[in-house]
Amino acid sequence: MGGFDLWGEPTLRENTGMARANLDKDPEEVAAMFDGVAQRYDLINDLLSLGRTHAWRKSTTALIAPRPGMKILDLAAGTGSSSAPLAAAGAQVIASDFSEGMLAAGRARHPDLSFVKADALNLPFKPATFDVVTISFGLRNTSDMSQALAEALRVTKSGGKLVVAEFSHPTWRPFRTIYMKYLMNALPRIARLSSSNPDAYVYLAQSIQNWPDQAELAKAITHVGWSETSWKNLTGGVVAVHTAIKP
Repeated sequence: MGGFDLWGEPTLRENTGMARANLDKDPEEVAAMFDGVAQRYDLINDLLSLGRTHAWRKSTTALIAPRPGMKILDLAAGTGSSSAPLAAAGAQVIASDFSEGMLAAGRARHPDLSFVKADALNLPFKPATFDVVTISFGLRNTSDMSQALAEALRVTKSGGKLVVAEFSHPTWRPFRTIYMKYLMNALPRIARLSSSNPDAYVYLAQSIQNWPDQAELAKAITHVGWSETSWKNLTGGVVAVHTAIKP
């Protein structure tokens, strides 16, 4: 799962060599960044989200509605925190990620899960394989959102579901202003006190600030061929869970 971030336009030169957090999402650089924070990723995310990650995951799992026999692909699954409750419900889950560090941490924490290294833009799965494809806090880290959504569509069965949990735009304007301009600017300062690679969280925060709002993301999902696209706001729109169906 993804994290959060703060003041002005901080850079990622020190630890990642990335010139600006919101530019040039080079897959190798992004993967290397996540490799560097894998061991403490879940802990830092809980801190930076003020403990809301568990509630967001529970809501996302409810929308997926996992059940025995269901085949689910969890993209950008990281350490498997989003995959574990799906498997616990009896679903057949593949937890995929393109970061070797995340996969290694996931296999150590959840040896019962099936982890597969996979690029969301070029998935190593046959068409119409999964009942559900889900991605939590990872779509904005891809270099081509539309291609990732199209690949998810390709590997989903007809009538199957897409579930995307992602940071979004708070719906109440006063709170949105505070969240975007002040809270987001404070989070990297927290990360610098608790993370060995705080610049990774600067990247994550800037990626949130530049992400499409709920309606724009819904249009992008529909544009690649998904239907019945809708979303549910969590924590006043700090997070939105979009769902869609493959025709």
